[in-house]
Amino acid sequence: MTLHELRQTRPEKPVAIIRLILGSLFVLTGLMKFLVPALAKAWSAQLLAADLPLYTLTRWTVPFVEIGVGIVLLVGLLARPAGVVVMAIMAVATYVHVIVDDSGLFPLQPSEPVVPVLVIVLSAYVTWRGAGAWSLDLKATDGAA
Repeated sequence: MTLHELRQTRPEKPVAIIRLILGSLFVLTGLMKFLVPALAKAWSAQLLAADLPLYTLTRWTVPFVEIGVGIVLLVGLLARPAGVVVMAIMAVATYVHVIVDDSGLFPLQPSEPVVPVLVIVLSAYVTWRGAGAWSLDLKATDGAA
């Protein structure tokens, strides 16, 4: 698959709205892990409770990746690869939700993996359809999907 084919999309507004929601969600989630002490503590505790490898690396790099992929989604640049990254992050988040029994470690969401699974589904749609309307991918490929 060429880069041009990877960026191919149509000016579809529904997929663009989903992409913008996902992008906003990831920018905010990444920032909150740095800027909101209670959420940073919960994030750290989730990683420890799930006994994920490379704790320190994960603790500090995932928020940067979330912010980066969020920005990429917001501008609609390489939305399909960004969707794959989001699905990978949310697959791990689903695992953490299933493994960790302490609902207090999930202050802004249910302890069941409702949010990660929903985000996986929405990201799969963006990965399938492309960036949609109002995107750099659409501008670069003239919308001829």
